[in-house]
Amino acid sequence: MRGFSKAIITGNLTRDPELRSTASGTSVCAFTVAVNRVYRGADGENKEDVSFIDCSAWGKLGEMVAQYAKKGSGVLVSGRLNQRSWEDKNGGKRSSVEIIVEDFNFVGGGRGDGSSSSYNSSTSSSAPADIPEEMPTDIPEGEVDLSEIPF
Repeated sequence: MRGFSKAIITGNLTRDPELRSTASGTSVCAFTVAVNRVYRGADGENKEDVSFIDCSAWGKLGEMVAQYAKKGSGVLVSGRLNQRSWEDKNGGKRSSVEIIVEDFNFVGGGRGDGSSSSYNSSTSSSAPADIPEEMPTDIPEGEVDLSEIPF
């Protein structure tokens, strides 16, 4: 049987994304998302737990994340899980799990209107335009080609 992994998280970036390039020139953007969970403890009091999830976005998607996201940005990320293993300098075995980002969305827009923007690994290679303050009124009637939408 083939395996399948998919992770979907929402939270805030803990630091500005870091954009690097591989030796072959492929862009990769690394960032961490803080995911908060509130639950009721055995004593009946509300408690909060925070998980810090490492994420990597590759290619044009990574470049867009690095350009538009910043520390504190509210995001919704989905992608596949990837486990890396290595040996530390003391000979100990180490491993980590990260999300290889396939879809990236801003949530809780900075304008306070609850707007969001979405970027994914299958969007066109052009950078997204700024989000307009108001929706355009000159949208043509009929069928719209979704591949031409920059986000």
